[in-house]
Amino acid sequence: MPASIMRPDGITAGERCVAVEAPVSIEVDGLGYAVMMMTPADLEAFAIGFMLTERLADTVADVVAVEPFETEAGWIVRIALADRCRNRIHDRVRHRTSDTSCGLCGIAGLEQLHRPAPMAPRPDVTREALFAALKNLRDHQPLNAATGAVHAATVCNRQGEVVAAYEDVGRHNALDKLVGGLAGRGVDGFILVTSRISFEMVDKALIAGAPLLVGVSAPTSMAIAHAAAHGLTLIALARRDAMLVVNDPWKRFASGSEGGT
Repeated sequence: MPASIMRPDGITAGERCVAVEAPVSIEVDGLGYAVMMMTPADLEAFAIGFMLTERLADTVADVVAVEPFETEAGWIVRIALADRCRNRIHDRVRHRTSDTSCGLCGIAGLEQLHRPAPMAPRPDVTREALFAALKNLRDHQPLNAATGAVHAATVCNRQGEVVAAYEDVGRHNALDKLVGGLAGRGVDGFILVTSRISFEMVDKALIAGAPLLVGVSAPTSMAIAHAAAHGLTLIALARRDAMLVVNDPWKRFASGSEGGT
């Protein structure tokens, strides 16, 4: 898009790439479930991850079909679930419009915040791997490099190499894309996100089977409590030169030592 570039010594004309944000309607077994404002890319991965993190599906095999298509008004993603999961959508379906910070789209009451989540496994990652991932993170954010307006959710191996990355204008959407892309494979390393760590981000990481969640921004109180309750190692405010160890149930990074039991 055309843009005016303002500097202390004046204004010049220029061009600026803009991140695409579009409404994406999620239809499950013919019923409208949510409208997400998001980057309309990797929609099949998003659909699978969203079904898993919303507890509408238990495994990737429960998502029988995903059909994304563009319309004049935006995008529609039609999802078909296995027979054994279909009652769930009828129990919780509702039409709602969700902005880019949406998290618990299918929750109808506060009591449903206590949905079961798996316990996190023990992480097998060194601090050197964490800092290596931070060092190379920007290389896996091409859309953000062009626009400066999107988040990334990545999975890193035990050596700190980024092995998969998804971008979106919404941090939850980016993580759902990652969960869907990883479905059935698990996380043999850790998840690294370029955002704050909220309750929903911890919950999605647990569904993905991650032993460790790292975020470049701060955690919320509910995120810390959720991580502690489910044994998820949590690291926040991750920078190339320092990180904050928020929850370390396996004593991997406590007291300056690693490999504790």
